Amino acid sequence: MAHLEILQKAIQGFHLSLDEGITLYTEASTTELMFAAHQVRNRLHPDKKVTWLIDRNVNYTNVCVSGCQFCNFYRGANHKEAYITTIEQYKEKIDELFARGGEQLLLQGGMHPKLGLEFYTGLFRQLKELYPRLKLHSLGPPEVVHISQLEGITYRETLTELIAAGLDSLPGAGAEILSDRVRGTISRNKCSVQQWLDVMREAHKLGLTTSATMMFGHIETIEERIQHMVYIREVQDEKPEGAPGFISFIPWPFQSEGTALQKLHGITNSVSGEDYVRLLAISRLMLPNVPNIQASWLTVGKVTAQLCLHGGANDFGSIMIEENVVSVAGANYTFDEEGIQRAIREAGFEPQLRNQQFQPISRF
Repeated sequence: MAHLEILQKAIQGFHLSLDEGITLYTEASTTELMFAAHQVRNRLHPDKKVTWLIDRNVNYTNVCVSGCQFCNFYRGANHKEAYITTIEQYKEKIDELFARGGEQLLLQGGMHPKLGLEFYTGLFRQLKELYPRLKLHSLGPPEVVHISQLEGITYRETLTELIAAGLDSLPGAGAEILSDRVRGTISRNKCSVQQWLDVMREAHKLGLTTSATMMFGHIETIEERIQHMVYIREVQDEKPEGAPGFISFIPWPFQSEGTALQKLHGITNSVSGEDYVRLLAISRLMLPNVPNIQASWLTVGKVTAQLCLHGGANDFGSIMIEENVVSVAGANYTFDEEGIQRAIREAGFEPQLRNQQFQPISRF
């Protein structure tokens, strides 16, 4: 019953080793994992509140050189469907965001071969001039690496320029699984594990709030899933005192519909609701230094996400006014403002609107 001792260690807030995490994954029951993860959640967040967010995901371009085998969104630079979003389109989308009570733009897209640092800093400044209240939760480590390589400058220099232009926080996008073995197959042209982690290290040194993600359920092993969490925890341990670092961790299952992984390799999303709950609970136990764990209702649905609120999660994410990437691979759940609050209440918690810094907002 070694796993019971490990669970107790996790409940008390100690760091678990890679081997201890694997033991929990393979030996502990779902009930045991949920119970322990809920204890950790209650220690970090003793109230009954579950946070949620209003934001909008706008893609600045769909042109990308990465060629990830799990992505149906990207297009080549000369493809007839390739685009770069115009300022008029941004204005229309941001006006609707503000009208619905949100103020954050999750601004992501592809690694365009011809868009350098000047494009992004110019865009950020123009958006901030038009909408001073707008918060830019934008790009991600792969884009930062790509821009740095195009410009021949360091990650720190790139991030410093982006922050000066208006970047408020950096999403944990492009993590997938932090294993170079996995990345060599599913995202060969995207940044390496070391590059992803190094960008986050620099972001934390600059005081930038970041998040961390995991896309699982494709070709990775259980050991690689746990190692991914260990990497996140180690980088969080390194952050300067007072820096927010990784403010949240968001795992979601691979969405396989129509992807190259499905077509070429026969790999489909086989993650069950229980599989997801177990992964999320383990992440709460493995990441005691990351304050918030988010349940991905967008990819697993309402009921599974509600279960996660009793298994380590304290955040329900965003209503996602617009989402164009995982939705084209099979994620088709939706929520509006009333629905997401109702789902939280149904699970026995009190909904609390927040911003990206996890500060409460009292609009509703």
